[in-house]
Amino acid sequence: MKQAQALKILTSGENVFLTGSAGTGKTFLLNEFIKYLRKEKIKVGITASTGIASTHLNGSTIHSWSGIGISKDFNSLSIKRLLKKKNPKLKEIKETKVLIIDEISMLDATRLDLIDRVCKEIKDPFLPFGGIQVVFCGDFFQLPPIDDNNEERSQFAYNALSWDKAKLKICYLEKQFRQNDKNFSKILNNIRGNKADENTIDKLKERLNKNIYGCDKVTRIYSHNKNVDAINEFELSKIKKKEVTYNMSFRGPEKLVNSLKKNCLAPEALKLKEGAIVMFLKNNPKEGYVNGTMGIVVGFEERWPIVKTVKGKHIAVSTAKWNIEKDEEVLASVEQIPLKLAWAITIHKSQGMSLDVAEIDLSNSFEYGMGYVALSRVKTLDGIKLLGINKSALLVNEDVVKKDIEFVNLSKQAEKL
Repeated sequence: MKQAQALKILTSGENVFLTGSAGTGKTFLLNEFIKYLRKEKIKVGITASTGIASTHLNGSTIHSWSGIGISKDFNSLSIKRLLKKKNPKLKEIKETKVLIIDEISMLDATRLDLIDRVCKEIKDPFLPFGGIQVVFCGDFFQLPPIDDNNEERSQFAYNALSWDKAKLKICYLEKQFRQNDKNFSKILNNIRGNKADENTIDKLKERLNKNIYGCDKVTRIYSHNKNVDAINEFELSKIKKKEVTYNMSFRGPEKLVNSLKKNCLAPEALKLKEGAIVMFLKNNPKEGYVNGTMGIVVGFEERWPIVKTVKGKHIAVSTAKWNIEKDEEVLASVEQIPLKLAWAITIHKSQGMSLDVAEIDLSNSFEYGMGYVALSRVKTLDGIKLLGINKSALLVNEDVVKKDIEFVNLSKQAEKL
């Protein structure tokens, strides 16, 4: 489905699941839909399953918006507390006409049903999600729900009772905006369809320890948090240049500010030196960068860092803001240089990014989708230096493969309406 047709379905008031492979512009389309809703003065709840994803949309986590928090034990007593007249969540949910949940793959079925229950209690008990138009966005081939107790694997959101009852129109985006490399796209599609055969693996192994042309230093992507900060700090310490520190500024209620600090990828204290490898954390096409653009600090001008991107563009980087908004009113914000040290990042934090080049270590992959997420961040196969790979790296959930075929067919039906 093309973006224009998907936007038409979104603006029709239908409940929608917006999906598609990595790089098909799902977040871009969501932002276009949000612009439409604000222009039409339609009250929208902008949320995501994780704090990191929510900052891409200037929203909040769905757990915070709905009032359920992180617990799965949200019971009748919890509902009663939520329904207290002075609870600001009550008024917010009552007034909401459209609810967006981004990165739906990381929200489990139990919590989706809890959100449905909360909306019904506050609005209309006989309608799915209380009559709110719901828009779920994401790709189930990407990272799955986090299993808090390391017990039975959490169920995907599409297994929730509320998913079926919402009668979602499926909008499956097809045009690829990130990868123009046909051979690489074929590799990613093979992984996505659980068809990663020996030929696919051999193609990837051709990039084992292969240097990327024109790049001496690139971001390394790891499956685990360990060593990422240590690598970045160690690499910075090796540079014998003057260190410049940029401290984050903020405004708003402490609780909201702390939430932004926790989930914003920008560090509270950003330490830079000439020669530091960095990554941009915001989209700003006018200035010549997007979330994931790589570069190197080549100097400082009037205190601002000057970054030379991989494509050779020099950018004087000023501060950017991350907000939590409600009805276009900024409730809380943090302001920082939109950069982070980028010798190393985790696969989890790379989700949603578009990278020119990356060194990827998949030797310790342990979860479905890790290899697909990491590899699909990069635009071309030649832009990857593979540091290692294990048997788990290219696995995807077989149930998701079957469900995806269903989603493709339902999207084709929606196109004909």
